[in-house]
Amino acid sequence: MDWDDLRVFLAVARAESLSAAARVLKCDAATVGRRVARLEEDLGAKLFLKSPQGYRLTEPGRRLIPHAETAEQAMSGAAEELSGQTGGLSGQIRIGAPDGCANYVLPQVCGAICDANPGLEIQILALPRMVNLSKREADFAITVSRPTGGRLTVQKLADYALHLAGDRSYLAAHPPITALADLRGHRMIGYIPDMIFDRELDYLAETGAPTVDLASNSVAVQMQMVRAGAGLGIVHDFAIPACPDVVRVLPEAIALRRTFWLVRHADDRRSERLTRFAEAFAQATRTEIARLETLAAGQ
Repeated sequence: MDWDDLRVFLAVARAESLSAAARVLKCDAATVGRRVARLEEDLGAKLFLKSPQGYRLTEPGRRLIPHAETAEQAMSGAAEELSGQTGGLSGQIRIGAPDGCANYVLPQVCGAICDANPGLEIQILALPRMVNLSKREADFAITVSRPTGGRLTVQKLADYALHLAGDRSYLAAHPPITALADLRGHRMIGYIPDMIFDRELDYLAETGAPTVDLASNSVAVQMQMVRAGAGLGIVHDFAIPACPDVVRVLPEAIALRRTFWLVRHADDRRSERLTRFAEAFAQATRTEIARLETLAAGQ
């Protein structure tokens, strides 16, 4: 059995299409199809069923997955060992993250890590949804709820604060806000209710604030709405320093605390390279969030 055929098999299983797998593998879909057919012939078993939804694993295909992933880990470990990665980190690492974290924290964190490891390439996948590690969309995922199922390794990344905030221009044009009752009549900014992909993101329901009038599934868009003076919104403290005229409102009455979790596939725990990256990344993230929150408190 050829390892390269197994690599192609895993790419198709994760992408569920020949064309998507081809993009990952940087080859053409016809080549991917031939490699899958060759592996099926070698094994004497059909590994995929083609349907309108894409390529679905058959029962033999599902049984092959853990063996192929074991081979993948072995090849990765061998590459790390032979490359002598005892010093700096190198190669490509992809991180999936909520767009608030991706926009306001990760650029500084990843930039600093790359400065210390010139051979390292970091990709940030910013999505307003959960990242699928089983399909290998990323090496790591940052989540706002601790996952409880699946074959995953989970570690606490950092706690972070959120407050109600508004732009100085909006606050100057509206009556003073000194108590929760004063929020009535103010335009509220938040998530599109039916697109809240994690219960931890339902901020306004927790605070009892009025109904959302301006909404987006993107934290970055919500912050830009606040920055434009369009209303008030619950924002991450670590985002406030990027918007100098945005200030916290009723910080004692409306204060939320959440946690970021760093998640990876359980099979990757044997990768020294990914473990070393996780340690450096967690420390840098905690330090950066603390720095930004200190700046926000001083505004």
